[in-house]
Amino acid sequence: MTGRVDGKRILITGAGSGMGRSIARRLAEEGAKLTIFDLNAEAANDARDEIVSKGGTAISTSGNVVHRTDVAAAVAAGVEAYGGLDVMFAIAGIIKPLHFLDVTEENWRTTLDVNGLGSLICQQEAAKQMISQGTGGKLVLTSSIAGRQGYPNFAAYCASKFAVNALVQAAARGLAEHHITCNAFAPGVVDTPLWRKLDLDIMELGDTSAPGQAFNEFSGSILAGRAGTPEDVTGTALYLASEDSDYMTGQVVMIDGGMVLV
Repeated sequence: MTGRVDGKRILITGAGSGMGRSIARRLAEEGAKLTIFDLNAEAANDARDEIVSKGGTAISTSGNVVHRTDVAAAVAAGVEAYGGLDVMFAIAGIIKPLHFLDVTEENWRTTLDVNGLGSLICQQEAAKQMISQGTGGKLVLTSSIAGRQGYPNFAAYCASKFAVNALVQAAARGLAEHHITCNAFAPGVVDTPLWRKLDLDIMELGDTSAPGQAFNEFSGSILAGRAGTPEDVTGTALYLASEDSDYMTGQVVMIDGGMVLV
């Protein structure tokens, strides 16, 4: 019995931890050949070793999605190992909350660089490879509930995720002639290292008084009645990587338990 992405050559950025790692694990279980890319080389190697120890196929690379040479090197590593690239997940991202009036140029530029420019570079470098192969492919970006509505303590992050939504549509239109689709998934409150750090950052702003308070307060509006886990997102990711989504492009799929209804 083959998996839903059996033999698919997939690059995943931010795959050393959190959602990226859970998605990598699920895709490996479904037969994918993975290139694990993360800023943290040790985390990337650890994710690779975990997948390989369970019978999966993975290599690891490290670098910064804002540096085009790093992304190009990751694409090249996957091509050298597997002979090509079929799917790219751009999951790496950052968030640093600040009150609206306190947002700095540095906070804005850093956030937009990683989440916006980084996504664009990943799209471009992956698409160039897919075009050279002539076999089409799939680009999958990571949006957010913050890509659908603005939050006063996350202005830069919201702007970056609205930008991701625009990049999804731009790539869908610009790459359709090459049979390359581009979609995104949009999580809400998910129990990951990023959210645990965010929770503490919000407390430092003085908006909450105890660890976990912000996480619980945000989770209170989820129609599903609980916060998400990384595993809650993997099914949507698998769908977007598989042939089941071949006739879908330019879309942002909300996977937030019902926080934002669009």
